[in-house]
Amino acid sequence: MARIVMKFGGTSVANLERIRHVASLVEKEAKGGNEVAVVVSAMSGETNRLVALVDELDADAGPDGKKWGEAIEDEYDSIVASGEQVTSGLLAIALRRRGLRARSWLGWQIPLRTDMAHSMARIAEIESSAIGPSLADGNIAVVAGFQGVNEQRRISTLGRGGSDTSAVALAVALKADRCDIYTDVDGIYTTDPRIAKDARRLNRIAFEEMLELASLGAKVLQTRSVELAMNYNLPIRVLTSMAAEGEENPGTLVCHEDETMEERVVSGVAYSRDEAQITLLRLKDQPGMVAKVCKAMAEANVIVDMIVQGISKSDRAANLTYTVGKRDLEKALAALEKSKDTIGFEGVKSDSDVTKVSVVGIGMRSHTGVAQTMFEALAKRNINVKVIATSEIKISVLIDAEYTELAVRALHSAFELDQAAKLKVSAP
Repeated sequence: MARIVMKFGGTSVANLERIRHVASLVEKEAKGGNEVAVVVSAMSGETNRLVALVDELDADAGPDGKKWGEAIEDEYDSIVASGEQVTSGLLAIALRRRGLRARSWLGWQIPLRTDMAHSMARIAEIESSAIGPSLADGNIAVVAGFQGVNEQRRISTLGRGGSDTSAVALAVALKADRCDIYTDVDGIYTTDPRIAKDARRLNRIAFEEMLELASLGAKVLQTRSVELAMNYNLPIRVLTSMAAEGEENPGTLVCHEDETMEERVVSGVAYSRDEAQITLLRLKDQPGMVAKVCKAMAEANVIVDMIVQGISKSDRAANLTYTVGKRDLEKALAALEKSKDTIGFEGVKSDSDVTKVSVVGIGMRSHTGVAQTMFEALAKRNINVKVIATSEIKISVLIDAEYTELAVRALHSAFELDQAAKLKVSAP
C-alpha cells in the first residue's frame, strides 16, 4: 500500500463529465489499496472569470472621483480562491456517488499556513494532524489547491499554478510515496509540440533541468513546486488525465539526476514571450552603477533577469541592457524616471516585442561546444541575439519575438532532440 497525492489541473476538471472521469481515476488508486489525497484546481476558465470581476471593480473610481491606487488584495484572494472550493466539493460528491468515502478540505481547514503576501503567498507550514489520520482511516481527501490561510486567518492564494505547489507541499507533509500531476498533456516534452512537431516526450528528467525549464517558460509545472520536490526528494510524475480507459499513460518522471538513465547534453528548449528589454543610455561607467539600477528595480518590486553592459561611444559612459517581465515594464520605467538623477543616465529605451529562448541540460556540465552549436544554429537562420545569459546547465538568449518559432525549431533540430537519447550501459 502506498500513500499518493494526485493533482488535477483546470482542464482536467473543466466540466462535470471531466470531473466524473477524474473520479474514476481516483477510484482506481483507492481500490488498489492506496491512501489517496487529491488536490484540484478551479474548473478551466473560472479563475480568469473571477479575476475579471475583481479587475472591473478595481477600475471604479473612489469617493473623490479618482482611481484607487492599488488593488484590495485580501479580498482578491477570498474571491479567486472560491473556484477551487467548488471543484473540491463537486469531486467529493462524484466520489461518494461511486460508494467511496470522501470529503473536501479547504486550505484553512487543513490548515495550510502561508506568509502575508496576498496573491503570491508562500507556504510556511502544513499541519497533517487531521488529514493524515483521515487518510489512514480510509477516507479520500479532496483538497482545494492554490489556497491557504495567513496568520491573520485570512484566505491567501499562491499565485498562478499554485495548485502544483499545494500538491507537492501536501505530499511532503503527508510523507507520500509520490505525487502525480495530471494535466492535458501526457508528460514533459523536449519543447513545445505546437511549435516543433517532432518534439518528444521524455521518460525522465532531472529536478534541476525541470526547474530551469519551468522558470524559463515551460508551463507544465510551477517553478516552486519543482523546487520543493527537489528539496525533499519527492518524485513527481506528470501524466495526462485525457487518456482513455486502458490506454497506456506512462507520463514523465521528475527525479534526481542520478536516477535518470538517458545521457543527454541538452534535454529541452524553452521560450518565454513574457519579456521586455530596457536599455539605459550613457550610464556613468563607474563602480556601483548597476547596483543602483537593481536597487531601483527592487524597490519597485520588479525582478531583473538578463543583464549586459556595453561601452558607449563617449568616454566614461556605458549602455546597460537588462530584461524584466513584460507586465512589469511600465512600473520599471516609472521607477527609472523617478531615480534618474540618483542613478545618472541620459536616456532610456524599451522593447516589449522580444522573446527569451533557452536550451537546458545537465549534460552541459561535462560537454563542450553547446554554445557554439546554439549560436551557429541561430546564425544560419539570420536570427540576431540581443542579450545572453548562462548558468551551469542553461544558455538563454533574447531575440526579436517574430523569430520565436523559427529559433525554437532550429535549436530543437541542432541538438537532435527529435531523436531518442542514448542510454547508459553498465559493464557486466
